Amino acid sequence: AILVVDGDFLQRRVAVYDKDREGHYNLISALHKSIRGSDPQAALYYLARMLTAGEEPLFVLRRLIRAAVEDIGLADPNALVQCIAAKDSYDFLGSPEGELGIAQACLYLATAPKSNAAYAAQKAAWRSAKETGSLMPPQNILNAPTKLMKQIGYGKGYTYDHDAENGFSGDNYWPDELPPQTFYTPTDRGSEKRIAERMAWWEEMREKSRGE
Repeated sequence: AILVVDGDFLQRRVAVYDKDREGHYNLISALHKSIRGSDPQAALYYLARMLTAGEEPLFVLRRLIRAAVEDIGLADPNALVQCIAAKDSYDFLGSPEGELGIAQACLYLATAPKSNAAYAAQKAAWRSAKETGSLMPPQNILNAPTKLMKQIGYGKGYTYDHDAENGFSGDNYWPDELPPQTFYTPTDRGSEKRIAERMAWWEEMREKSRGE
């Protein structure tokens, strides 16, 4: 932009940003990828670029929530909590005070352990559901609210897990025509390391209950 002050020409750089065009999408992409790449400094920079240029904070918050579930997931479940808290605090405080909560959430995401395992699992499970959506669950886990349902075997043989040893029965929950599938494979990062350990123990117990 060119400014004229007392007859003198001054040049000034202005922010290249248009909330409805390319700059809008370029910066939100840069913010998301900086978070995914665990660069809190760059993430905060692009967040500042957007908010100081007049971007709608709720648009940014929606992307932060997306990053929390897509790129962090169960490696740090508190990431999503931080984003929702930032949204609530912004709703309560507005700008500019509420922008600090957005910045805090941004930094939390960028410095959190990363995993897209839940994101990948969701996509895989949705694909499988579309392909096998007509299969019935096994009868032992079906409710039997009527006498007829009980007579044909609904609910028969179900084990209430809280009554089983270690709170785990090892029952099968998959349709008879569908072998157990693996959608979710946790990483060894953050909270998912402990999740992986529990899942491995449960699978070992299932194998023992099947006599394998």
